[in-house]
Amino acid sequence: MSEKIRERKDVPEKDKWNLDSIYKSDAQWEADLQRIPELAKKVADFKGSLGKSKESLLAALCAMKDADLLAETVYHYASLRHSADEGDTQATEMEGRAMIAYTQISAELSFFIPELQAIDEKILRGWIACPEFADYKIFIEKQLYKKQYILSEKEERIMSLQIQSAQTADNAFSMLTNVDMNMDFGTINVDGKEMPLTQSTYSTLIKNQNRAVREQTYKQFYKKFQDYQNTIAALYAGSVNQDVFSMRARGFKSSLEAALYGNKVPSSVYHNLIDCIHKNLPALHDYYSLRRKMLGLDELRHYDVYVPLVKSVDMKTTYEQSVEICRNALAPLGKEYTDTLCDGLLNGWVDRYENQGKRSGAFSSGSYIGNPYILLNYDENDIRDVFTMAHEGGHSMHSWYSVHNNPYMSYDYTIFEAEVASTFNEELVFQYLLQKADSKEMRKYLLAMRADDILATLYRQTMFAEFELKAHELVEGGTPLTAENCRKIYRALLEQYFGPEMHFEDNSDMEGLRIPHFYNAFYVYKYATGISAAIALAARVRGGGEKEKDDYFQFLKSGGSRYPIESLRIAGVDMESVEPVQSACDIFADIVRQLKNLD
Repeated sequence: MSEKIRERKDVPEKDKWNLDSIYKSDAQWEADLQRIPELAKKVADFKGSLGKSKESLLAALCAMKDADLLAETVYHYASLRHSADEGDTQATEMEGRAMIAYTQISAELSFFIPELQAIDEKILRGWIACPEFADYKIFIEKQLYKKQYILSEKEERIMSLQIQSAQTADNAFSMLTNVDMNMDFGTINVDGKEMPLTQSTYSTLIKNQNRAVREQTYKQFYKKFQDYQNTIAALYAGSVNQDVFSMRARGFKSSLEAALYGNKVPSSVYHNLIDCIHKNLPALHDYYSLRRKMLGLDELRHYDVYVPLVKSVDMKTTYEQSVEICRNALAPLGKEYTDTLCDGLLNGWVDRYENQGKRSGAFSSGSYIGNPYILLNYDENDIRDVFTMAHEGGHSMHSWYSVHNNPYMSYDYTIFEAEVASTFNEELVFQYLLQKADSKEMRKYLLAMRADDILATLYRQTMFAEFELKAHELVEGGTPLTAENCRKIYRALLEQYFGPEMHFEDNSDMEGLRIPHFYNAFYVYKYATGISAAIALAARVRGGGEKEKDDYFQFLKSGGSRYPIESLRIAGVDMESVEPVQSACDIFADIVRQLKNLD
């Protein structure tokens, strides 16, 4: 890779993803885009007749499936084209047109679910027991499960009309923090040069090996958030109030129950996660004590928790070598898995390297039509990118198995499950590289990196989840959210989770008002449950035989055919118990012990 970032037109074809599995040309895409209104109208023609007969319902379901599948395919292709080069005006226009079409078809089909749920349940269950409804049975069962919290047609219309306005707090928070505030954070002196401090550069600057850079970055950043604390707190309060309104309007007992109900996840899973982490905080406090010692500090400050414990090892890994590491590390999953994944990684699934205008970071994106695709910005000098490849490959293979084993209407798995397959792969790669490590420094680097990853995903996301719960409970109990009580809740959690080693600044609790995920309530806990399940399942497969491997593949193949707790239980892990979370905590504690012995 040259230092100069290439334009998209200069990227070799072998380094780009090949979207031919979706559309072989933009002209084919255009033709399908034009078909969407026609297919939407076919569905709309069934309005008022879904319950007339099973034949009428089946025909309507087929029409809806065809329209929804086409819209998904059209949008997926356009989205990938745009992600590869956001400066490509044609790709930007394509994605915009696809989004408009998707929105229009959603509006056309909005009658479908309420009308389906209005059919007499006994009659409907009789119909879906017939073989011809096999591809739609699971979809309909899930709609029936949600039925008890569906309001009258008039009330549902009111609820739907306020969907856009309900996003105001989230949108305003994003505009305030990413646009209006983003140019006001100032600059940071790094090696004699003034570097701009922004939302994006903060994550890099706070990891700088120079402690003075970290301190200035931290204090300057949170000073700006503190300047806007009342406005931001009011926006978050608006988001929480919206959650509470929706919960009460539908008749749920709490905002937590309302958020978890759709995936059939008991509230006890959430509470068990928090309780288990509380019991294992001594291991986290032990880690922070070790961090202080390894960094050679008299006292640990909050701006010291992100700098790498061990400087990156000098290890160059080409893209092709990274693929082979994945092949070997994931060997416990069998030849079909590794051959399919590695063939995809080498032959068209992946957009490999950075180019001008390309979206940053990495993702896996799958749809029912075409291959699962992966966007990377691969850097052969950063061993973390090997883990990123394995992580996104886990998502893609989850999608691959889901598509190949389920009809369209029940292929899509939940976010609760999504992080399991990806983090599972990361765990196998970590164990493989640790076993192959040929120096103390490499072992130390890998262990420190894994400790930080588990901490960030398990402990930290649980702390975030606990803050969300307390904030919603406060409002549900009749106390309005203010900047003062938000900061008070978050300060107590900081002190509880970080323990006695940590020294905080007066405005450290402003961190709780800058987390964008909080505007999607009760989402972050899924990261913690996901890594817990993944670690448990990886250990089970590595230490087991064919049965353990087959159980895991049943999970990968489930797609959206089961609720997440059920599909993970089939894989061999019960997320209604605390055992997987406790196991992940035990592994974290063991990594800390190994680091101590190497230090």
